[in-house]
Order: sequence, then C-alpha cells, then structure tokens
Amino acid sequence: MSKAEATEKIDGLKSKINYYNRQYYQNDKSEISDFEFDQLLQSLIELETQFPDLKTDDSPSQRVGGTITKSFDTVVHQHAMLSLANTYSKEDLEDFDARIKKGLPEGEPFEYICEQKFDGVAISLTFEDGQLKIAATRGDGIQGDNITANARTIRSLPLQVAHLEKFEVRGEVYLPKNQFEKINAERIDIGEEPYANARNTASGSIKMQDSAEVSKRKLDCFLYSLIEENPTLNTHESALEQLQSLGFNVSPTYKKCQSIQEVIEYVQYWEDKRFELPVETDGIVIKINSMDQQKILGFTAKNPRWAISYKYKAENAQTKLKDITYQVGRTGAITPVAELEPVHLAGTTVKRASLHNANEIERLDIRIGDAVYVEKGGEIIPKITGVNFQERPAGIAATTYLTNCPECNTPLVRKEGEAVHYCPNHNHCPPQIMGKIEHFIQRKALNIDSLGEKTIQQLFENGFVTTPADLYTLTTDKILSLEGFKEVSASNILGGIEKSKTSSFEAVLFGIGIRFVGKTVAEKLAAHFKNIAALKQAKFDDLIEIPDIGDRIAESVTQYFSESENLTEIERLETAGLCFEVDESDNKQVSNLLDGKSFVVSGVFTTYSRDELKELIQSNGGKTLSSISSKLDFLLAGDKMGPAKKTKAEKLNINIIDEDDFKKMIES
Repeated sequence: MSKAEATEKIDGLKSKINYYNRQYYQNDKSEISDFEFDQLLQSLIELETQFPDLKTDDSPSQRVGGTITKSFDTVVHQHAMLSLANTYSKEDLEDFDARIKKGLPEGEPFEYICEQKFDGVAISLTFEDGQLKIAATRGDGIQGDNITANARTIRSLPLQVAHLEKFEVRGEVYLPKNQFEKINAERIDIGEEPYANARNTASGSIKMQDSAEVSKRKLDCFLYSLIEENPTLNTHESALEQLQSLGFNVSPTYKKCQSIQEVIEYVQYWEDKRFELPVETDGIVIKINSMDQQKILGFTAKNPRWAISYKYKAENAQTKLKDITYQVGRTGAITPVAELEPVHLAGTTVKRASLHNANEIERLDIRIGDAVYVEKGGEIIPKITGVNFQERPAGIAATTYLTNCPECNTPLVRKEGEAVHYCPNHNHCPPQIMGKIEHFIQRKALNIDSLGEKTIQQLFENGFVTTPADLYTLTTDKILSLEGFKEVSASNILGGIEKSKTSSFEAVLFGIGIRFVGKTVAEKLAAHFKNIAALKQAKFDDLIEIPDIGDRIAESVTQYFSESENLTEIERLETAGLCFEVDESDNKQVSNLLDGKSFVVSGVFTTYSRDELKELIQSNGGKTLSSISSKLDFLLAGDKMGPAKKTKAEKLNINIIDEDDFKKMIES
C-alpha cells in the first residue's frame, strides 16, 4: 500500500470512528456493535503502526493508551481553578441569594443555573487550533499535573473540535458506577481488597503511569465550563450549549432557575433522584447565569462570590447488628459480613454490610447486639461508620475473629503486611473449588455460558467436577443424571465446553485462577512469556522485571507453579486441548528492516511499553532474546535498566541503543 492510499484509508477510518463515538456518547445511539467498532479501531492502529508518520495526536487510536509517564510535568493554570464555598441548608441558600442581591445593582434581575456536583476529579483541558493540547489536574488551584496522555483515553472526550481559537474547558473526570462495580468484582475475584469508592478510584486512575491501563478503567467526563480567549458568550447556559455543540459531554441535568425558591425545589428534587444517575454525585452547584454579573460579583481570596455548592448530607441510619458471618471467596479470602436489621437508605433496603477485615472490626470495636450507624450517602456499597456505645447492651462479648475456615475448618492464615485472613486449603475447600470453576467459565476467561452457578453446584455435589479440568471429562450420561437436565441442555453444556478449547492463552491463564492474576496481568504474562512452559520456569526476578508485576504477584505466580496439584491440573487441561501458548500466526510483517537482527529490551520507556517494543521488533523482521550473549546485536536500553546488563553488553561490544535510536531504525 502506498503512503497516499494509507493516508486516504486512515482519514476514512478516523472519520468513521469519530462519528460512531459521537453517536454513542452524545446521542446515546449504538449504530454498530462493540466488536465492529473494535475492528475499525484495530485497522486504524495497524495502519498507523505501518506508517507511523501518519499518526496524529487527535487520532482515535490515542484512546487505547500506551504512553508510559514516569513523572507528571507541572502545568500552571492560566486561570486559577478556585474551589466553591459549601452550604448545607435551605437557610444557607437564602443567605447566598441575599448576598447576590446586595452585590448587584439594586433591583437588577438575575438568574441561576443549577448543576449536579459530580463526585470525581476536576480537570482542565486546553485546545489550540481545534486540537486537545494539554489536560491538567486541578492540583492546588494554581498549578496541576499534566495528564494529557491519560485524558486522551477518555472515549467521550473529543480530541478535535470545530473551533480554531484557543480555549479552555473544565469538567469532572469520573468512574461510572457500573464500571466501578466491575473493577471491584474483579479485585474481589483475584483476592484483592475492593476499592472504597468511585471518586478515589477515579483520582488514582487518572494519575496512573501507563495510559494503556488508564484506558482499561473506562473513565468518563462531564464538562461544565468554557473559558475563551476572546469571550463571545453572555451566559453560562449559552456556554453549556456551546460545549454540547462542539461535541463535549455535558450532563443534561442542569436547569435555569428564576429564583432561589426554584433552586431549592431543584435541590429537593434531586436529593433522591440523583441515585438513578450513572455517576456518583454529592450535591448541587448553583451559579449566576450572566457572565457580566459574575464579573460584577467577583471573587474572594478562595472562592467566586457568584457560585456556591450545596452538599447533601450523607444518608445514615441506626440499626441493630444481628450477627457477623464470614464468606469464603474463590482465592480463600475471608470477608466478614455484618447481618443487620433491615434499614432504608438512599432508595434501597440495606440488610448487610461488609466489615472488610479483622482490623476494621477491631477499629470499630463492633459487637453482635450493638446499635450501629450505617451510611450509604450515594456510595454503592453501604458501610458501618460507628457504634452507638450509649445503647450497647450490658455484658455483650467482644468480637473474636474467626480462627478456622467456616466451610472446611482449616486454620486460617494471615500473611505479614496483609489485612485479610485466608483459608489455605484452596484445592479442597468447597466454596473455593466451586468459585474456581465459576471463575474459569466466566466470559472473560473460557466463556462457557451454557454452564451456571447452580449447575456447577450440582456437578460438584455429585462428585463429577472438583477442578476445571474435570469439565472436559463430562459426558452426556453424567449430565442427564442431574435433576432437571435433558438431551438438549446436556448437548448445550458439552458444546460450550468444546467451544472453550478455542480460547486464547491469556484467557486460559486468567481462567486457571492464580491469586492476584486478573485479566490485565494475565495478558501481560502471556505477551511476555509466550507459552506456559516458559512461565512455569520463570523465577521471581524474571517476573518483577515485567512492567506492573510487583512482588506480590510474582510471589503468587511462583508459588502456584511450585505446587504439584497445580502442575497436574495444567497437564490435564493441555491434554484436553486448551491453548497454552500465544497464537502468533496473525502477526503481520510490516517490514524487513530488522531482518536478522536480535534485541534484548530492558528498562522503562517513554513512548512504548516493553511488550510493544518487542512486537515492533518482530513485525519489522527482528527477534527478541531474553539474555545478553555474544550473539546479540542490540541492547535496547530504557530508564532504570539494571547496571549488570549494561556492563555485560559493553564487555561484549554490543550496540547499546535508546528509544530514539530504535525509532529511527524502524522509521527509515
């Protein structure tokens, strides 16, 4: 394909992808399936890899991330990002209204705009010549961190707009409720503590060093402020309309109010209604609509006088702690659960709340029979915030944390530095066994959707399945012997199991259920080691060299492959026909520029991850090696590379190149 043909095709793909993005995020329309959209995006990425000089900052491919940021540069805000004064009552709002009347010329009419106060992270976006140039966090209001690469991964945020003058947009980055639930479900599934709330998770996500990981978090953003170099708009309402017309995601929940009474009615309307929104909110922002009146009212040292934030009080109630029960997860993690007298909170009836771990029980000094305070306050997960000690019944015993597994009676263990207790009997504890099989069949793993939780329980109770490998020994007769199963359902189950044999290595690796190895980590391990044989032999030091693989994951992986029962399980799955190596048959050869050349990639890089560099080497005809020897041609060295490798390469007179040198090699 010629460069001219590639340019035409890339422009066409960009146009299509941007159109479908607008339809989805601005007009709430899904005109094509996720699979079809991903295929278009993949085609664009492949063309831009083949013709790297045609890749631009506003390309939709930038949304998948890949940039590694070791530290975030400081950005000084052209206009200070001030905080808002808070208020908590109707009387406070009436006082604010009185101050507005006093600050404006006597008798001058004014309007308010009311907006939801989204519980996320404030962000500033600067556009020049129609393109996003800088995205920055609020920081201290005067200066923040440059998080441009991470902001580009937010799908609803336009990277190019039809407005060539320089302007700034401000808004709130947030983690949608459903995405927060998915992230926590996976964390629980791999034995991690769930995140406490969506706001803090969004804050941590937008500052992650690897933008590819930020992309996987699926952050979103509502925009609510437009600052122009040459102002043309007279009202805040017209600025919101302008933002919408430029393709920015503006929440449709805002309303213009003619009086403070209308503002109060808006506040009251959303007090319960806000829980139906896809994002957490904790209040209402009230602003004067007229830009000229905003200028007249001005600012204090810390806050604008023309705006205020009404904060909803976190909804809480008192109820009785009836019992503390203990749940055993797939990885053996024990979660204590507070069983409560039912209480109505934030639109739902709460009967249970997680107590997280022994430390939390001790901190609260919570005991069965206590009167406890439960809070939801918009949070997805209800929490116990304290005990009403004045109502504690006399003589109730202090809570003694469980010492043995509630399911198999095995003594629990608690590793140093960890808050959670575990049942170590992972191959014989019933809920762990069934949990592993349920994990194995899930959509992100082997995707055997013809099986469900109840069926797995029946198979387990009848002794047909005690490990995932047993699924591949099932027969029609065994399934028909279960209550409620006939020929068709048996055929569907066996068909789904057979189809699972086509799953990728990374899906299988995720499915076998190594503790702390979630979907993302499984993908990284598969990409690095290529097959199960190499992964089995990997040492702790080999594993921690991989980006984002820390001590805890490395220790868990080496422990898993040190156990004979796990090795037997892998052998059985291999015999059943599952894939335990990366299928590289689809890897496209971009060029032969590196034909016959060998590379070792080591360290941390700015533009690419190590795995991406290895893929680029292979797609351009080269090969990657794991160790330095006299046969090596190049050591591709990044930041924080081990000094021993550099010393060895120098002794053997091997060419040591950096990332820029490598770019020149493949762009030639």
